[in-house]
Amino acid sequence: MHTEAVERHEFGLAVRRLRESTAPAAVGLPAGRRRVRGLRREELGELAGMSADYVRRLEQGRSHPSAGVVNAIARALRAGRADYERLCALAGYAAADGQVPNEVGPGAMRLLERFTGTPMFVADAAMNLVAVNSAFLALRHWHLTGDPWEWNIAWRTFCDPFSEFQQTAADATDHEAILVAQLRTAALRYPADVSLSALVDEMRSRSRAFDTLWRTPRPVAAYESSAAFTHPDAGAITLVGSLLAVPGDDLAALMLTAAPGSADAARLAEIVGDAGEPDVIRVGQSGPG
Repeated sequence: MHTEAVERHEFGLAVRRLRESTAPAAVGLPAGRRRVRGLRREELGELAGMSADYVRRLEQGRSHPSAGVVNAIARALRAGRADYERLCALAGYAAADGQVPNEVGPGAMRLLERFTGTPMFVADAAMNLVAVNSAFLALRHWHLTGDPWEWNIAWRTFCDPFSEFQQTAADATDHEAILVAQLRTAALRYPADVSLSALVDEMRSRSRAFDTLWRTPRPVAAYESSAAFTHPDAGAITLVGSLLAVPGDDLAALMLTAAPGSADAARLAEIVGDAGEPDVIRVGQSGPG
């Protein structure tokens, strides 16, 4: 057996052992009456944002996991540091040490691929966009500036706002509170991430509003807000952005939707239809370097 096949086999065995030794209650699942020890493949798949069939292929050594998949499984099983480092080693990766993960896992990809008519992006914990669908780009508001943080939604909101993106004072307040809350949580989870620290420091020096919120954050009531996007052909379209967590990968997906049956929904459908074939585009960068 080749070395790579042996490593896949060993990785699969390690995942299966961890899955079978994880008590459902330890990951927030009801115990109930069970025929098997630990978690079912379906449960691990749901927690990690992947299918049960993919978990089966991994455990059987028939698929090589990405670094994002390894991280997703470790988080889903709430693996300790030793088990996490072992999974990384068996998969051929170095264990992450306080760095914000930015791998687009299968769960996030399914969202982007299946909601083709809904503008959507996926961002990492530091609010760097890492992937978008073509419906999002069809809004034509995200102009690139050449700035190191041009794909960071917090930076663009506080330090380099879009002229085609307008919010009421109340919605802007909610939107800003959400972004600061996300960044504060990320900074606590990833204290060794140099780029994240640099982003926060730069934003605190560049934006008085951000610095004030960073020192005295506002509570977040709901992870959504409304905005008017001015499209060069279709005019203003009011959309509600809803931020959804992607379990396992420490990513977030933002979906932009219009009120059903509204003129905004009709205009959105028109510009998305004019954008051509649906696609998923990898984007983004995480600051200097």
